[in-house]
Amino acid sequence: MSLARLQWPERIVAGDVVKVRLLVLHPMDTGYLQDLLGKMVPRNVIRLLSCKLGSREVFRVEPSSGIAANPLFEFFVRATESAEMLVEWVDDRGIRGEFRQTMTVLPAPVSAPSK
Repeated sequence: MSLARLQWPERIVAGDVVKVRLLVLHPMDTGYLQDLLGKMVPRNVIRLLSCKLGSREVFRVEPSSGIAANPLFEFFVRATESAEMLVEWVDDRGIRGEFRQTMTVLPAPVSAPSK
């Protein structure tokens, strides 16, 4: 079972600005709720999440307890070449997660010289 899901357009051409959607499966417990026995559920939110496309960091966020469970993030990147997107996060418990997916980028069309 994967703990994250990445989504972007199926066809990407070099130079395109692409919207990336990232869903992370995480409870994002605020520390203010009680379980069924009345015991407080300890705070456990994602402290840091970063995304790298190839060797370049393209997105970083430090979420707070104000974000709902299973947070959805959207951001834009300029695709220049095919590369692996690496998503890494760490939560309040120190548990680290990561997810990898390859973004395939088609070469830009060659335009004919103008006369």
